[in-house]
Amino acid sequence: MDSGMNQLLKWSIENSESTQNDSTDPKAERPSGRGPNQEAIRSLMGGPSDADLMKLSMAAIQSPDVSLDDKLVAFDNFEQLIEIVDNANNLKSLALWTPLVAELSNVEAEMRRMAAWCIGTAVQNNVKSQERALAVNALPNLVQLALEDPDDQVRRKAIYALSSEIRNYPPALRVMVQELPKELRPGSVVDAGDMDEVDKVMDVIKQASGKSKT
Repeated sequence: MDSGMNQLLKWSIENSESTQNDSTDPKAERPSGRGPNQEAIRSLMGGPSDADLMKLSMAAIQSPDVSLDDKLVAFDNFEQLIEIVDNANNLKSLALWTPLVAELSNVEAEMRRMAAWCIGTAVQNNVKSQERALAVNALPNLVQLALEDPDDQVRRKAIYALSSEIRNYPPALRVMVQELPKELRPGSVVDAGDMDEVDKVMDVIKQASGKSKT
């Protein structure tokens, strides 16, 4: 039985038992009021899982037969899916990190922007995804985009992704600092857990980003 159907069964049993107990035991736990999640409902209805939707979205993003507008719709859907931590963590098992990072080099600025945005969403407050972004070498591309991309919106999303990646994750912070031009590197070791110190590093990057194309 897949996980969605298993959740449906569990929810059904819990609510059935609570209903039976309610009339005989005043101390019995009442139903939580929460229904089965969307993944479980899709399993019941035979619809695609979030994992299926993520793979379909990436397939559309990479397809040469899909228009730019439709690719951006697919990217938007992808970003919303990986707002869920479990889905973001599934990027590894679905082998979607490498194609996602590859889109940072897309010739279309809007595609680069969406790729950076998705990376930032995936890694925010999520150490498993932070580890994967570092492992697939996303940081050099993000630093380059943040400082050199001709499109302001791409630079902004790259900075967002970098900021999300380095917070509370020292390995990523060390790599990012190494990728920065010497004049932008902090003069001392920065504590990735000190948000004020991290903000100062990111402020330097923001200032350099704003000057680079003005």
